Amino acid sequence: MSEANVMEKIVSLCKRRGFVYPASEIYGGLNGFWDYGPLGVLLKNNIRDSWWRNMVECPPIAPDGHPVDMVGIDTAIIQNPKTWVASGHVGGFSDPMADDKKTNQRFRADHAYGVFVEGYTSSERSVYIVGGGNFGLAATIVGSSLGEAIAFLEQSPRQVPTAPGQEAFREAALLPEDQWFTLNHTLEVKLKSGKRVRAFVQPLQSHKLLENEKTAQQVPSPFSGQFDLTEARQFNLMLSSDIGAVDPIKAYLRPETAQGIFLQYKNVVDTTRVKMPFGVAQIGKSFRNEVTPRNFIFRSREFEQMEMEWFCHPDEARKWYEFWKAERMKWWRSLGVAESNLRFRDHEQDELSHYSKMTVDIEYKYPFTAPDFGELEGIAHRGCFDLTQHQQHSGQRLDYFDQELQLKLKEQGASDEDVKAKSRYIPNVIEPASGLTRAVLVLLCESYAEDASRPSPVYMKFDPKMAPIKAGIFPLVNKEGMPEVAEKLYMDLRTKFMCEYDPKQSIGKRYARMDEIGTPFCFTIDGQTLQDQTVTVRERDSLKQERIGIDKVMAFLTERLI
Repeated sequence: MSEANVMEKIVSLCKRRGFVYPASEIYGGLNGFWDYGPLGVLLKNNIRDSWWRNMVECPPIAPDGHPVDMVGIDTAIIQNPKTWVASGHVGGFSDPMADDKKTNQRFRADHAYGVFVEGYTSSERSVYIVGGGNFGLAATIVGSSLGEAIAFLEQSPRQVPTAPGQEAFREAALLPEDQWFTLNHTLEVKLKSGKRVRAFVQPLQSHKLLENEKTAQQVPSPFSGQFDLTEARQFNLMLSSDIGAVDPIKAYLRPETAQGIFLQYKNVVDTTRVKMPFGVAQIGKSFRNEVTPRNFIFRSREFEQMEMEWFCHPDEARKWYEFWKAERMKWWRSLGVAESNLRFRDHEQDELSHYSKMTVDIEYKYPFTAPDFGELEGIAHRGCFDLTQHQQHSGQRLDYFDQELQLKLKEQGASDEDVKAKSRYIPNVIEPASGLTRAVLVLLCESYAEDASRPSPVYMKFDPKMAPIKAGIFPLVNKEGMPEVAEKLYMDLRTKFMCEYDPKQSIGKRYARMDEIGTPFCFTIDGQTLQDQTVTVRERDSLKQERIGIDKVMAFLTERLI
């Protein structure tokens, strides 16, 4: 089964079982917006609470053996518009966008991938010599990753519009690794004529094919195959609004939560007992007017972020950058994400954000990016860019007087001039920033499993601590005193755990439903319960069943869930 089919099944399960719904579906929906159903909001809140617990309430242990200094904050979605001028978002927060002139369809130019096929004749700029063969640009595919582009070509080769004068595709399949040549992800394609030739998929941007109007005309449209594309142009991603009834001012819905932290940095220092280094964490909604929202909840226009800004002395920034890299990867693994599905990827110099000195992504192998990985969390060394910009634009001093460093320097015999210069500084910032809603997607993908021999052929193997419902409580039959005992057990457990009481349908169907929503444990009250006060415990992943005393159920769950 292809990875794309897996993603389709996950999306279907999410709708059927109440994890994620299309927003305003009865009106036809709205592209890039999603609602989280009863199970989805529980899963999202479990992830949120774990992040908050690990970052704010019980933060990591620093290299000196003491917990890091961390506080939380919750800032407004709409800030003074000058915020986004200072941060650089008004002038530079954009994606490259290209249009098909005839169909008026639009796509992100940096998401354009070319299908280069052996033996195709094309313009000089789009012919490549690879492994001794001539490869011409036959078609363009739009995808958010190389894996997604390849998957689309494999699944729907006949739906890929080829350039004028080129043969249409009939079949496409990824070749085994031992048959790859020079470039990875080599395919074999069958053409309309029946001829089978090799092909490869590669980002068009890396070949500079969309750099201006002339080169854009050498790229076939991903919608028609014709040479009717505009050159790429920048499209600002911020969503705007108007504030005020009379002479309204233009404001923006925040594209990230980070700037609210920077605006309140001085207040946090002045009103709390934090000392350098320290962090300020926030969870909240952000908004981006994505050119092409895609891949379910991976890239949407409204989403939630979990961000932390770590303020530190400039000389210690690299040390803390490495510290937070390790801590953030450790947290993702603690959610039950397999180490083999996670990796670090350092940003190249030409892809760094305008504020970044260095950035690394934690990436996950999503079904729609496989065999490649896609972004999950970014950890950025922002330097002193943000505080410096807001200091210049607001006229407020945002430097930090480090009294402990001052005393230390004086003890070391530093000159007064040196002490003054070094003990007052604008902090550097290390920022681990991840998407809460993207984390939901990761756990849905990571937990999805199939087994035709089970009551339900599909089950979700969430880590028990992350599962939306922790336990199902069932009377075997809805009579003979079993419902009363089962309901009493449910009433006891619900005070501590999210549980469901379900007396309906056959026990097999109830097990199947619990498997599909990822409930790790089910407790069944049967005739034997009435005799010896024991219940049957069924474990989701192993299907193992055992009997324990009904008075031991609370301790059983506590041991496994807390």
